[in-house]
Amino acid sequence: MITVENLSKHFGPKVAVKNLSFELKKGEVLGFLGPNGAGKSTTMRMITGYLPPTAGKITVGKADVVDSPVEAKAKIGYLPENAPLYSELTVQGFLNFIGELRGLSGADRDKAVSRSMDLCHLQGVRHQSVDTLSKGFRHRTCFAQALISDPEVLVMDEPTDGLDPNQKHEVRALIRRMGEEKAIIFSTHILEEVEAACSRAIIISGGEVVANGTPDQLKKKAKGAGQIRFQVAGIPASATKSDLEGLASVSSVDVNLEEENMLRGVVVPKEGQSARASEDIFKYVSSKNGLLQELAVLEGRLDDVFREITETSV
Repeated sequence: MITVENLSKHFGPKVAVKNLSFELKKGEVLGFLGPNGAGKSTTMRMITGYLPPTAGKITVGKADVVDSPVEAKAKIGYLPENAPLYSELTVQGFLNFIGELRGLSGADRDKAVSRSMDLCHLQGVRHQSVDTLSKGFRHRTCFAQALISDPEVLVMDEPTDGLDPNQKHEVRALIRRMGEEKAIIFSTHILEEVEAACSRAIIISGGEVVANGTPDQLKKKAKGAGQIRFQVAGIPASATKSDLEGLASVSSVDVNLEEENMLRGVVVPKEGQSARASEDIFKYVSSKNGLLQELAVLEGRLDDVFREITETSV
């Protein structure tokens, strides 16, 4: 649904986006991650046709965003960062206005507006003017306008910004449901949102893609991912350390605590052999009639890999 090819954007001497390429298919929810100033919002503004690219090509469906902007934009629902609202209008009045901008009228417009208000839980404030709304309801109203035309593609910049925990949960659940039928890309600084709602994530830094994969694939890039935490009792600690280091699937053993008949630490398995190393440790301890008090493969954390990748790419 979205193809971005060798996309670049310059603001004078500043390069905001540099040779960026990725694809987004129907049924995918793509998390767009990066530190402040990485180029996330600039990329989204180019995808939606708000900013022209300096170089590269963007297609939405089969429409080129630059050459066929009306056709491309018709497929997109856009929630920009700090989305503007007309404060003097009511919620329903504002959404009616957006529906008309989208070419809807009469019963079709009313049905689309009602559907968007239901999805974003706005029926209770439909007759309130926008300037009387809380920050959370203002943001929901902005979200609702992006859904008016039931677009094939949703582009959202920080869609849960300003929402309370319950509202964030609702929006994430809505994104997951819509992601089954649409192509969705959203930026966020909240890494738990990526695990909660995304089927794939891209990390950019300095305007370039530095990582692209599912949340699980990205977590495996973290330092320490796949290492095995263990605690063994009932057998001599010094011999246990030496024996563990001698296992064919083990690269090294890092000891945290060593007593006469107890050893605790972390095993670094050879590449791709975490499962085999766990099995070998279990068999070894059983053969020595020891007590295996802990055996756990460590899972990488998304915030760790985010920090490691973006720090090293700067």
